[in-house]
Amino acid sequence: MIQLTVGFILDLLIGDPDNPVHPVRIIGKMCSSLESIFRKLLKNNLKTAGFIVWLLTVAITFFITYMLVYMCNKANIYLGIIAQGILIYFCISSKGLIVEGFKVINYLIKDDVEKARHQLSYIVGRDTKSLDKEGIIRAVIETIAENMSDGVIAPLFYAGIFGAPFAMAYKAVNTMDSMFGYKNDKYMEFGYFPAKLDDIFNYIPARLTGVLIVISSFLLKYNYKNSYKIYKRDRYNHTSPNSAHPEAAMAGALNIQLGGSNYYFGKLVVKPTIGDKIKEIEIGDVNRTAKVLYLSSFIGFLLSLLINFLVQFILR
Repeated sequence: MIQLTVGFILDLLIGDPDNPVHPVRIIGKMCSSLESIFRKLLKNNLKTAGFIVWLLTVAITFFITYMLVYMCNKANIYLGIIAQGILIYFCISSKGLIVEGFKVINYLIKDDVEKARHQLSYIVGRDTKSLDKEGIIRAVIETIAENMSDGVIAPLFYAGIFGAPFAMAYKAVNTMDSMFGYKNDKYMEFGYFPAKLDDIFNYIPARLTGVLIVISSFLLKYNYKNSYKIYKRDRYNHTSPNSAHPEAAMAGALNIQLGGSNYYFGKLVVKPTIGDKIKEIEIGDVNRTAKVLYLSSFIGFLLSLLINFLVQFILR
């Protein structure tokens, strides 16, 4: 429980560090290396190749993290606490989401739409060159809301179950989905299992995030009734079984409409909308989104402590 607290506080204070030795970057490099090997070995069965890469990456990540924590604990209990706290910190990105979002918004505040579009292209997959001001703000809110689940609540959830090893294993699952989970010629077969297994691992956290957003909107005196209404109605309005849960709750809380069709690699992809357009989207909605994220993260942190307590009680 102390390790969870250390990790959560470090994230709030420091945010997501941009350095080449970040564990998630190391996981990404391992994924790429294993992909190259198994694409050649199983070039006629890419689904199996993708599953083996997934299994090896998760197992290696879990084992290395577990052994690192174990050795630090054996050396000194305080070293073990610090090491596991730092590893959990690397898995959480609540401040990082806000920082990246406001890098985009700060250009809009200066009325520099072109630079805002360029900055947005670093954090979204859609084409940004033709987005207007409202489209840019909508994309930022969607990105923050969607990533609340896999960037904050899910790592806390898994860290609560079994500390840094589970949290880091989850980040491996999530990293492989972001690398291989594309529905194109290259990854349609190879990325099949990484994408499906990521959906499974995010099933509970995504729904938990939606509920936490409703609770946070109540505590912040936003439109919590509409947040719950839109969450129940639109939580499946996405190609992913999980992504729309936090987006729907957020759209309802802010009385705005998210989702809808966008261009990806020059091709229009038709998607359903999420929420009702009770009011126009404005820059202030990003500030409100940030408040919901921080409060939801804090409640999620408390919940992870409770999960950890229950797990320890059961295992005794």
